[in-house]
Amino acid sequence: MPVPSDARHHPLVPVLETVTASCCPGRLNFHCHTTNSDGSLHAEALAAQALSIGLEHLAVTDHHSTDSFRPIQQWFEQQSETGATTPHLWSGMEISCLLEGCLVHVLALGFELDHSALEPYRQGQAPVGEPLKAVEVRRRIHAAGGLAVLAHPGRYRLPFHRLIPAAADLGFDGAEAFYDYEMQARWRPTPLVCESVTQLLDKHGLLRSCGTDTHGLELCGR
Repeated sequence: MPVPSDARHHPLVPVLETVTASCCPGRLNFHCHTTNSDGSLHAEALAAQALSIGLEHLAVTDHHSTDSFRPIQQWFEQQSETGATTPHLWSGMEISCLLEGCLVHVLALGFELDHSALEPYRQGQAPVGEPLKAVEVRRRIHAAGGLAVLAHPGRYRLPFHRLIPAAADLGFDGAEAFYDYEMQARWRPTPLVCESVTQLLDKHGLLRSCGTDTHGLELCGR
């Protein structure tokens, strides 16, 4: 077992502790993409949609890039000056790694944006060697003050019944409990899979997250 971190004192934890099947896409979204990786929305356009639907908390998780954070932060600040209520913006990034020999994705959330520990993962592509191991990804995310969340655990070559316990053993903080595995036109969690994932997260004391994994032009869809 890894040495326990102080991640449970992270300010995002109380938000994730409120996550239910109804939180996304209207209140919380901790998984979405812009043109800075493989998304279709420019950063400011995604921010505008987040504002229009009334999101309370947002993390943009481009693959191996944090380039969207500051443009969105600046856009939100400009809207706040006009009296608009903007979402709380958390830093985010989606990182590829090997867990149980399976290539998976990890969401780094709420980390110090420019922390050197995450430098290997900000190069636009997955690293090779030691930084690709899940335990090293988790260690570096924690070193940067963030949370490590296993993305869409029901989408991999290995079943989530194996991956979630393995992630827990490595000190991960949580996983995406609610995800649209059927990829509907408007996002909605897939009942049976998400219920099973949620039960397993609860069993291992892991946090629940949710997000649309938007790659298209609508933040309320996939």
